[in-house]
Amino acid sequence: MGQDNFITVVGNLTRDPEQKTLGSGATLATFGVAVNRRWLNRSTNEWDEQVSFFDVTCWNELAENVATSLTRGMRVVVSGRLEQRSWETENGEKRSKVEIRADEVGPSLRWARAEVSRTERSGNFAQGSGAPEPAMAGVGAAASGGGFEEEPF
Repeated sequence: MGQDNFITVVGNLTRDPEQKTLGSGATLATFGVAVNRRWLNRSTNEWDEQVSFFDVTCWNELAENVATSLTRGMRVVVSGRLEQRSWETENGEKRSKVEIRADEVGPSLRWARAEVSRTERSGNFAQGSGAPEPAMAGVGAAASGGGFEEEPF
């Protein structure tokens, strides 16, 4: 993986991961991450905020672990590379978007705790054989139904 197209973001899941098995047998999971940036505006002496939204894709074993382990609101660390995807709508309009193709996804432990369990490795995940156990049994408040709160100011 080249260093010129590498990205790491830390943010909260905007939706539960959606898992699909493609005709090829590969597993795909997609989810969204919101990254908040807050700073003190020195001229107004008030907090300003900017939110960036990223769509994330994961494949095969990572996709299965993400879909089994993560839910909306959890704070995660996502590392991967940017990829542009293009398609044409039914009306013939060309569309494209940039998304993160994840190589690694994990819980942020800044304000939460996680319990990690290893998955059983099957011989051929790409073909969908064998279902892994959850990679994270619980992640802080999100596992008990609460969301994650930003650091208090």
